[in-house]
Amino acid sequence: MAATGLNNAVTDVDGLIVGHYTDIDAVCGVTAVICPEGAVAGVDVRGSAPGTRETDLLDPVNLVEKAQAVVLSGGSVFGLAASDGVVRWLSEHGYGFPLDEEHVAPIVPAAVLYDLGRGKDFLPPINAEWGRHACQAAKDGTVSGGCVGAGTGAMAGGIKGGLGTASLVLDSGVTVATVVAVNSLGSVINPATGRPWEIGLEVDGEFGNQGKRAVKLSQPPEGTPSTNTTIGLVATDAALTKAQAKKMAQMAHDGMARAIRPSHTLFDGDTIFCLATCKTELPEDPGFFASPQAQALNDLGYAAANCMSRAIISGVLSARSLAGMVAFCDLEDR
Repeated sequence: MAATGLNNAVTDVDGLIVGHYTDIDAVCGVTAVICPEGAVAGVDVRGSAPGTRETDLLDPVNLVEKAQAVVLSGGSVFGLAASDGVVRWLSEHGYGFPLDEEHVAPIVPAAVLYDLGRGKDFLPPINAEWGRHACQAAKDGTVSGGCVGAGTGAMAGGIKGGLGTASLVLDSGVTVATVVAVNSLGSVINPATGRPWEIGLEVDGEFGNQGKRAVKLSQPPEGTPSTNTTIGLVATDAALTKAQAKKMAQMAHDGMARAIRPSHTLFDGDTIFCLATCKTELPEDPGFFASPQAQALNDLGYAAANCMSRAIISGVLSARSLAGMVAFCDLEDR
């Protein structure tokens, strides 16, 4: 039976480090997932109001195979500026697509969520330095959740959203993990039970006392165009092609759709990236199909979906009330 990795976090995938920059006054922040050695990357965008960078480059028919980082950010369209700081930081450290003997071009896909109007000023002062600060804070080990990084200003279905992460180590020895900033139009909580929709996926009591609670929900505010979006990343140490990485990102969206209802709406820009560090060979199962790795990829995608659901729950349960947004932990018990 699969178990969580050591940290139950995206950093359980060997080769990845994570850093946050959080501005509580601005109620906004940035999360950078960095792979200095580069990782095969894919992406799948399901929402109808996305804000993204470098997603076309990740198409399997295009040239570059690897990315050195993925940035998840608040600030809506203004938040894309944070990626510039990540690019500069990576370049200064020599991480990127080689241009010549001295220069590299860091590949940094990114996605943003809408959290405008939730801080001291309507527009947060997000800029390239926020991305640089996130890189400087990047490390392996435990990953903070809730009101940090890209989850700082997040709101999920009328309650405080946040940043969450989760991992699984499969029987094959392959590790799968996710990190996600939950800022959805849809709710993570089943109104009939007062508990998260996918609470049954909990592993080893990871949600603690909050995971045992059933709460009363107030009437969520009506969605308005472009004020939502859940953005995240699934990662693995398995050796994947770009096409397989895209497929894994697609399958991870199943976990989002189960944990947030509704998801992928016209008001959300729901986007999931995939990073594969390629340190472990994907098991093969020769048979009728042309791809002997088909079953292993199915298992990987199923695990990614479950990790995504768990990370979404974690992000909401670990958040605290902020800027008038009431967190799950402060809702009244049923």
